[in-house]
Amino acid sequence: MNMPTPKYKAVLSSDWSECLSPTGPFDVIEFHHPHLAPALKEIFRGYTGNLISLGEACRRITALLPGPVTVEMMDAYLERQFAAYRGVPELIEWCVSHDILFLINTTAMIGYFQRVFARGLLPRIPVLSANPLIRFSPADTDPGEILALAETGDKGKNTQAVVRTFGIAANRVIVMGDSGGDGPHFEWAHAAGAFTIGSMTKHSLSAFCRERGIPIALRFGVSYGEGEGRDPEKEKRFDFMALVEPLQSVLAR
Repeated sequence: MNMPTPKYKAVLSSDWSECLSPTGPFDVIEFHHPHLAPALKEIFRGYTGNLISLGEACRRITALLPGPVTVEMMDAYLERQFAAYRGVPELIEWCVSHDILFLINTTAMIGYFQRVFARGLLPRIPVLSANPLIRFSPADTDPGEILALAETGDKGKNTQAVVRTFGIAANRVIVMGDSGGDGPHFEWAHAAGAFTIGSMTKHSLSAFCRERGIPIALRFGVSYGEGEGRDPEKEKRFDFMALVEPLQSVLAR
């Protein structure tokens, strides 16, 4: 990484889509091309359920797109539909104020976050790990370092790169995710000795971890059973600032 390395005492590496936010990574495309919604949902379910790779999902998305997603299109989408779960911006601020590196590590698009930070919709973070399918020209408001995430397995690799760069101990690493697409990240976390949090945990993540003997140390929010659809209204009731106490307990170990 070509960036200064301030001292962080821990890192929280978290997915974004349906984990910190009720939105999905392809929502901006659906917003501007609503006729593609069924295909986009099928592709999303495919890679989050580990039925197809993220790379294959991106190839299918590219074939569907009638043209590139522009800055103007992203801004129009964000103005109407940007959303984060309750307490997420405050949790990021809390981590910043307590020398915890908050790493958004997601299959959502780099360009989405470039415009989120440009518009001040979230506190700026030092490092972002995200999908390069949509990416805009660099801006001063971008995170200091942006890591490309081409496959779901890159989540663990990118977290490991951050941990090594900043010299963070394994027992000071927290990994958070919601679906089977986060399974490889949890697998890495288990091997590394990191703490895991299931947020709005889908059955696909529970099954992935159960089949491989990977414990989910803490479940936050709604935990879904097999075949159970999401309940967005129920998800909205949870305040992510409630994670502060368990995070403090982990860091006190």
